Amino acid sequence: MKSEAERKKYEEYAYILDVLPHGRPGVPRYSTRDGPLVQMVGEKYFTLLEGVARKFVPIKVGERVYIGKALREKVSRILGRVRYEDLTAAAKEELERIVEQIVKANEERFVKFFNEAQPVTPKMHALELMPGIGKRYMWQIVREREAKPFTSFDDIRNRTNIPDPVKMIVKRILEELMEVDRYRLFTAP
Repeated sequence: MKSEAERKKYEEYAYILDVLPHGRPGVPRYSTRDGPLVQMVGEKYFTLLEGVARKFVPIKVGERVYIGKALREKVSRILGRVRYEDLTAAAKEELERIVEQIVKANEERFVKFFNEAQPVTPKMHALELMPGIGKRYMWQIVREREAKPFTSFDDIRNRTNIPDPVKMIVKRILEELMEVDRYRLFTAP
């Protein structure tokens, strides 16, 4: 049986989605004297977080910051997880761009998904949870990866005729963050 620490998944790095110098209206979760409130998305599990930036330390939207357990330079503390609905309009606007940036920077991880995805139920394959992939594309992906594992997004595109695997993954991650589907492929519950 896994311990509490093994079950919890923590982010090491996050990207800043929005900086709120006066906090979020109606949410007295912290004191603004500590520093501005920041909304972030985690790099590994796409966890949506709020934290407090260090006072007098410049921080900007789109910046990758360390939020792990050791000494943090830009973020003094993490206040906790937030839901997609709790993000500011500006944070929601940045989210898709930053998720796409994370997906492109971690191409090997997401290509591995296409190579290793398995059925989630007897009638549904994990690949079918991806926007735009039905039975036909799913079987084409399975046949191609059995012949030779995929090596890149371009390889997936060329061998399966899927128009843009990156956009497909980004759309799926956003759906998971908005809690459109109960199945999770890329985000932490």
